[in-house]
Amino acid sequence: MSEELEALFKDMAQSIIDGDSDISVELAKKSIEMNIPPLDAITKGFVVGVNYIGDQFGAGEAFLPELVMAGEAMKAAVATLEPELIKLGEARETMGRVVLATVEGDIHEIGKTLVGTMLSASGFEVTDLGVDQPADKIIGKAIEIDASLIGMSALLTTTMVRQREVIEEMDKEGLRPKIKVMVGGAPITRDWATKIKADGYSEDAVGAVKLAKELVGKADA
Repeated sequence: MSEELEALFKDMAQSIIDGDSDISVELAKKSIEMNIPPLDAITKGFVVGVNYIGDQFGAGEAFLPELVMAGEAMKAAVATLEPELIKLGEARETMGRVVLATVEGDIHEIGKTLVGTMLSASGFEVTDLGVDQPADKIIGKAIEIDASLIGMSALLTTTMVRQREVIEEMDKEGLRPKIKVMVGGAPITRDWATKIKADGYSEDAVGAVKLAKELVGKADA
C-alpha cells in the first residue's frame, strides 16, 4: 500500500474517532477522486475508527456521546460514498432481502447502520427499520417484503432478551427456518446466539456480510 493511501486510511479512521463529520465527508470525497474502491474506503479506513470507538466504549474508555458522534461521522461518510456503492450494487444480482432493526428499548444504531450499508453494497436489498422496534413490527416487515433474513442488534444487556423474544415469536408463527436470523451488538456473544437459537452471530459489519451470504446460500458470491 502506498504511503499516501495508508495516510488517507489513517485520517479516515481518525475522523470517525474524533466524530468529525465535515472531515469524514471531505476524506470520502477525496477517496472518490482518487478512484479508491468505496468498500476499501469503508473497511480499511472509516470502519477502523468505528471499531476503535466501539472497543473503547465496551471498555468504559469512551462514552455514549462519543459513540453517537462517531456514528454520525460514519453515516455522513457513507452517504457521500453511497452513489459509488450503488453503482457497485447495480452490477450484481440481488442476494436476498434483509430486515434490520435495533430491538425494543434500545436506541443505538451505529453498528446496524454500518451493517446495512455493507449488505447493500454487497447486493442485498436492505430494509432498515431503525431503533426501538418491537417483535411484531420486525416480523411483520419481514413477511411483508418476503425477507430471507432478519438482522437484530442490541447494545445493552437489558435489551438482549428482546432478540430471544423475536425468535420465539417466529417459531410460534412457523416462520423458521424459511427466514434466518442473525444477531449482533456489543454484549452479544456466540454463546448467546446459540442459546437463543439464532442462525448466526457476527461481531462486526464485515463478518455480518460474510454470515448473511452463508445464511442465504450464496457464500461464494
